[in-house]
Amino acid sequence: MAKPDNRSDNVDKLQNMIENSMENIRETRDYLKAHAGEISAEEKASLEQKNERREESIEGFRSEIKDEISDRM
Repeated sequence: MAKPDNRSDNVDKLQNMIENSMENIRETRDYLKAHAGEISAEEKASLEQKNERREESIEGFRSEIKDEISDRM
């Protein structure tokens, strides 16, 4: 039998994912600043693209939080 869909902690999980993603963005930016002269243009571009995807994910998480909150009302 399938487990019931317990969504009571979804907002907390989504907020945690936002915080983790934001921390990863900050760490990547710090890394790029500290090692700008040591990394290739390809690696720099790859890390910048990864941060862009993280920012897009954060927007998705925020949208999901809004949906979760509106579903509770």
